[in-house]
Amino acid sequence: MAYETYTPLYHEIFTKVNNAKDKPKKIEVLRKYDSPNLRAFLMCAFNPDIEWLLPEGQVPYIENDAPEGTEHSVLSVEVKTIHNYVKRKVFGSQDEWSVGNPALNDMKRENMFIQLLEGLSAGEAQLLCLAKERQLHRKYKGLNANSVREAFEWDENFHDSKLVAERGPASKPGRVDLGRLPGDIAESQRLG
Repeated sequence: MAYETYTPLYHEIFTKVNNAKDKPKKIEVLRKYDSPNLRAFLMCAFNPDIEWLLPEGQVPYIENDAPEGTEHSVLSVEVKTIHNYVKRKVFGSQDEWSVGNPALNDMKRENMFIQLLEGLSAGEAQLLCLAKERQLHRKYKGLNANSVREAFEWDENFHDSKLVAERGPASKPGRVDLGRLPGDIAESQRLG
């Protein structure tokens, strides 16, 4: 039995989804590489209740020309900071939004995003820009909201019913999580 010794980058995973012949195989690829960070990335790319706090259109950044696997950060790790760039509609509310990091002003947020893109390989930076513009389905056929929801067993509102039941009611009124697990929140508070 062959084992994979290499964890593919997100754009490599999505290329495998694109190359899969039918929907069940595409979903199988997503499930094979399932991780909390991949789920968070796809949630921000497809969930209509999450909006990017960045200007629309092309981002003025300089592509990292180092070969993949060297001298750059990896999106699967950097996705932990994605909450800095999005806001999420509060579940059950019509007009309330929770900003992932309200301490950032627009200029700081945009500069951080440019630095993030410049640290990623060219393929992953382009992928993140496509996610921001909600255009992943145009480059990767079969990678759309329906296949993502089916792969991760999310309902039409992108909620995992098992996770919602596990979490129970919100511990602090008025405080809304952007999809991170309690362990992730504790770790981010510990690290600052």
